[in-house]
Amino acid sequence: MDDFIPVNEPLLDGNEKRYLMECIDTGWISSEGPFVQQLEERFSKRVGRAHGIAVANGSGALDIAVAALRLGPGDEVILPTFTIISCAAAVVRAGAVPVLVDADPVTWNMDPAQVARRITPRTKAIMVVHLYGLPADLDPLLEIARRHGLKVIEDAAQMHGQSYRGRPCGSFGDVSTFSFYPNKHVTTGEGGMLVCDDPELAGRCRSLRNLCFQASKRFVHEELGWNYRMSNLQAALGVAQLERLDAFVERKRHMGECYGKLLSAVPGLELPEPRRDYAESIYWVYGVVLKDDVPFDAAQAMRRLGALGIGTRPFFWPMHEQPVFCKMGLFADEHHPVAERLARRGFYLPSGLSLTEAGMKRVAGALASVMSGEGSGVSVGEGAA
Repeated sequence: MDDFIPVNEPLLDGNEKRYLMECIDTGWISSEGPFVQQLEERFSKRVGRAHGIAVANGSGALDIAVAALRLGPGDEVILPTFTIISCAAAVVRAGAVPVLVDADPVTWNMDPAQVARRITPRTKAIMVVHLYGLPADLDPLLEIARRHGLKVIEDAAQMHGQSYRGRPCGSFGDVSTFSFYPNKHVTTGEGGMLVCDDPELAGRCRSLRNLCFQASKRFVHEELGWNYRMSNLQAALGVAQLERLDAFVERKRHMGECYGKLLSAVPGLELPEPRRDYAESIYWVYGVVLKDDVPFDAAQAMRRLGALGIGTRPFFWPMHEQPVFCKMGLFADEHHPVAERLARRGFYLPSGLSLTEAGMKRVAGALASVMSGEGSGVSVGEGAA
């Protein structure tokens, strides 16, 4: 339909076109172009790190992070079950063992108390994943890592411009990763970044990104890497986007406040936590959770919103319920009730930077209609399928 509101539409009205034309005019379109280094330097400086390594996507950044830390067979890595599959996939592909913890029901991030209980002599790392708007509570997680001598991979894919107790997200891990997918605050279309402070670790990440070519014998390989290079075209977009990150963060927080006011009186909804004592939400996306007494689930709510011209996206499906991992024999008989509930009753609304206030009002009106049973084609008394 012509008036459909997509779940995300990026904002590309800064210097993006000018920088892309510069790439075309100069012929620098590959990973050798100057915008790649500019993005690495400016982004790493923005998050307070010494080194930035631009890559093809955020999933690739996680693959490299796990490999760069030399995590392998028998090593246990603790991570949230409520996250994107890229996190667990990077661990599994390395031959390491993913160990899952449930989410906090308020922030939706990993529960630090459960992390402490999952430590064993085989634990080698914690993968901290910041989700949706608020960062994970890092102080207890970093203390656990320090006490047990564990590495920390910080997945800050959704946290461009966010901070924890005043310090940038992405500055806490031994290595931290970001995504530049189109729904992120900074986008390169597809793309990602690793950041760290250790020059040796940064060099290893760069080598793994580039097929582990050697400087002296380019086509003689001592180790297998990936072709996860970012192109100059992608980086040009990223440089233009990064120039406006502060304005994007301000806009996202305004959008979160606007949605909160519009939806505060709609019954049956749990709205995202706006702040904790360590951070104010950045509202990467605006998620809602249906209360337990609502007689339909997130999938049905999303279908009804779609019929009203509103795009939505489901919450992550827990790792312990992923068919691909179950077929591997992983996570047998595990239950993580908070993540299971979030996956079944949570979804997010249109949240792109291009969304207008008029668009948000229309989204909120459509959601209120669905929650009241109007315009959905069924009554709210109809049970979940």
